[in-house]
Amino acid sequence: MGNYRIAAIPADGIGPETIDAGLEVLEALSRRETDFSFVVSRFDWGSDYYRKHGSMMPADGLERLKSHDAIFFGAVGAPDIPDHITLWGLRLPICQGFDQYANVRPTRILPGVSSPLRDRGPGDLDWVIIRENSEGEYSGHGGRSHKSMPEEVATEVAVFTRAGVARIMRYAFSLAQSRPRRHLTVVTKSNAQRFGMVMWDEIAAEVAEEYPDVSWDRMLVDAMTVRMALRPESLDTIVATNLHADILSDLAGALSGSLGVAPTANIDPERRFPSMFEPIHGSAFDITGKGIANPVATFWTACQMLEHLGEVAASTRLMAALETVCAAGVLTPDVGGTATTRDVTRAVIEEIRVSNA
Repeated sequence: MGNYRIAAIPADGIGPETIDAGLEVLEALSRRETDFSFVVSRFDWGSDYYRKHGSMMPADGLERLKSHDAIFFGAVGAPDIPDHITLWGLRLPICQGFDQYANVRPTRILPGVSSPLRDRGPGDLDWVIIRENSEGEYSGHGGRSHKSMPEEVATEVAVFTRAGVARIMRYAFSLAQSRPRRHLTVVTKSNAQRFGMVMWDEIAAEVAEEYPDVSWDRMLVDAMTVRMALRPESLDTIVATNLHADILSDLAGALSGSLGVAPTANIDPERRFPSMFEPIHGSAFDITGKGIANPVATFWTACQMLEHLGEVAASTRLMAALETVCAAGVLTPDVGGTATTRDVTRAVIEEIRVSNA
């Protein structure tokens, strides 16, 4: 029997609403499956914590998280605090501190959800985007000098290492190898960025030789946006740098119907540290407290967390329940429905209870 320690960090905006819904669903699953359980530790870190203490989390935050099996994260960001403070104060220190170098974002058009792509439905868009999550454009290297003077200079240095690129490529090729189509698209910008991106291309070609059963192609990131919109069926597994995948995965979420249905896993593939699971919808302060936040992304994120923990049957059951509820039209306003967060959560819990899957 698995007894998993989960660190819940609801954080900001709609994060507490969706994480609470996710924890309810996980509890319903544990009652149904009976061979595993969760012990949840809740951490009140985020923008409210920052206003009281001057930091997004305590100095020993990583040490307090380290003993957990997984981290269930809500959203970070607040209108009155600069985004670079909230992001670098909480989410990125966890990702980098625990070397969660593989950010995995599945994208599908769910039953009942309409895509902005004309005449596209479930099955026409089925991708996994893998984002290099530890270096690249978000390495945090650079600085500013002569602040507020006419000659002020700001530098933002993208750092690419052979070790970092090779390990994300191997992760991407391995994941592509596990999917039915066995195809990987490597996203680059080596026509304009001639050092880090050229190395990215070279290492992709080297690693590809280790996976002869995986077909692969290469796309410049700007052309990739066109391919995603016009030929979604030509894509399957995608790997890109920290910045490029960050942008492309938001586009993928929009093309699938809403960022409210898009999940994310920040994975340490070597399992030295806990991995972190989060929806990508952001803090969404415009709808905070209205009871209409879409919990689907959080439920799908919970599926990723369960699969990572080895509870594949529970993950499959939750995904099936989620798809059944969406197909029945129990949808929040962001995807064209009238249901509340609570309505969707109750419907998924009931489907878990009655399902014979």
